[in-house]
Amino acid sequence: MAQPFHIGMLLYPDLTQLDLTGPAQFLSRAPGVKMHYVWKTIEPVPSDAGIALMPTDTFESCPQLDMLCVPGGAGQTVLMQDQPTLDFLKRQGEGAKYVTSVCSGSLLLGAAGLLKGYKSACHWMWRDYLPAFGAIPVNARVVKDRNRMSGGGVTAGIDFALTVIAEIWGEEQAKMIQLYLEYNPQPPFNCGSPEAAGPELTAKAKEQLKAAVARRESVINEVSARQKASAA
Repeated sequence: MAQPFHIGMLLYPDLTQLDLTGPAQFLSRAPGVKMHYVWKTIEPVPSDAGIALMPTDTFESCPQLDMLCVPGGAGQTVLMQDQPTLDFLKRQGEGAKYVTSVCSGSLLLGAAGLLKGYKSACHWMWRDYLPAFGAIPVNARVVKDRNRMSGGGVTAGIDFALTVIAEIWGEEQAKMIQLYLEYNPQPPFNCGSPEAAGPELTAKAKEQLKAAVARRESVINEVSARQKASAA
C-alpha cells in the first residue's frame, strides 16, 4: 500500500489486555500498517492483568482511522455511559473503512450506535445482550458483516486478526504472519466454549461472574433505553 493503513485500538482502564495485544501483535505485521493506541490521555493505562499499556494518541490527536478496533474487558461497562468515548467511536466509526471489535468490545460499539442491523460476535457470556443495541448475535469465532468484523471472547482476537489480514492484504500474507508468530494452538483441554465445557462447568463460570453480569446488564438496559428514546 502506498499510503499508511491506520489501525486504531481503544485503550481504557481495566480492559482485557489480550483482547488488544493479541490482535495488535498480528495486525502490526501487515504491510504499511500504522498502529494507534488511543485513550483520553497519553498516561499509562492499567489493564485487568496489571500490565500498563501506553497510549500513542489521544481522542483529539488521533487521525482518521482506516480501521477502528475496540477490545473488551470489565472497564468496558463504565464506558458505555462515557460520552467522550462514545463520541470518539462514533466519529471514527463513520469514517473508517472497517469497524471492528474483540470480545465484549462489540457491546461498546453497540452503545456508540455502530452495530444496529449488523451481525456480531461477542464473548459467550455477553453475546445475548447485543440485541439491546439492535445488533444480531452470532455464535462464531469471527463474524464479518459488510465492513463490520468482530471476534468472540479474548483469544478469538488472534483468529479475528488473521481474518482481517486475509480480507485486506490477502490470504498468503495472513498465512505468512501466522507462520512467523507460530500460531499453532494445541490447548491442553477442550473446554473453550460452553458447548465444549458442558453445563456444569459453564454454570460455575457464570456464578463467579454473577455480580459483574448484574452490573453490566443494568448499564446495558439504561443505554438501550436512551437510544430507543432518542430514536423515537
